[in-house]
Amino acid sequence: MTGARNPSRLRRMDITIREVEANGWRFLCREAGTSGEPVILLHGFPETSHMWSGLMTTLAEHGYHCVAPDQRGYSPYARPEAVDAYRYEDLAADTLAIPRALGFERFHLIAHDWGAIAGWAALAVDPGPVASFTSLSIPHYAGCALAVRDDPEEAPYRGILDVLLAPDDGGDAAFSANDYAFLRLAWTESTPDEIEDYLSVFSQPGALHAAINWYRACSGHARALDDDSFVFGPVGTPTLLLWGKDDPYVRRMAFDVAPAHMTGPYRPVEVEAGHWLVQEAPEAVAGEVLTHLGSNPI
Repeated sequence: MTGARNPSRLRRMDITIREVEANGWRFLCREAGTSGEPVILLHGFPETSHMWSGLMTTLAEHGYHCVAPDQRGYSPYARPEAVDAYRYEDLAADTLAIPRALGFERFHLIAHDWGAIAGWAALAVDPGPVASFTSLSIPHYAGCALAVRDDPEEAPYRGILDVLLAPDDGGDAAFSANDYAFLRLAWTESTPDEIEDYLSVFSQPGALHAAINWYRACSGHARALDDDSFVFGPVGTPTLLLWGKDDPYVRRMAFDVAPAHMTGPYRPVEVEAGHWLVQEAPEAVAGEVLTHLGSNPI
């Protein structure tokens, strides 16, 4: 698989697919660039690593080596059945194990939505290998989880969580009904090529169930507040937060309370966009990311 070539820009870098064995699983990954500072990119729900294709080629053109996995539950050979296999601990372990398996002692981490939560979890476990963190849409997760619980503006999102966490796997049925109509509502900013890739994954046996298990394993984000066995503590890693002013899922309270949890260099940027930042504001995202990576070399 290759990225499209655009002669009006710098040479477009090929995107290839490879498998990476890490943490006892086999992950399908997209890769762009073969040398330079390593960058790991983590997708969210309901997307795949395909969401990063444009940003990956841009970063590769600027000399970075990018790898974006289809994460736990999305890769067919990394799809455990048990809900407890999708806890914060497991997501953090994958996030740290994949670059280690690739031989990356240090790496930049870029992540969106649930991928960003996995990134915050990895920083809670071992921030040492992460040279810089870029979180798209998700401020520090302790504050974000608090806002999900307490912010009146989060009521619509709490309604979505109720559907996802419906008993007897009701979320699977709701999100797959009518040719995945519920998911298609989230893909209005995505390209047909992206949607085709997303559907190719979610239509696989057990894939949608596994993706929703990320929500089940954290009790709809409540575990971050109620379970002291995993603590999202202060973060000193140089961090860029990109947050869409019109995000319907992550409202301003989460953005406003985040700085209290940041002890290192922290640059929050409000983007004129909603939740799907790489699709809605690709040039703004690429510019901010390149500045952040350049300011925090490995």
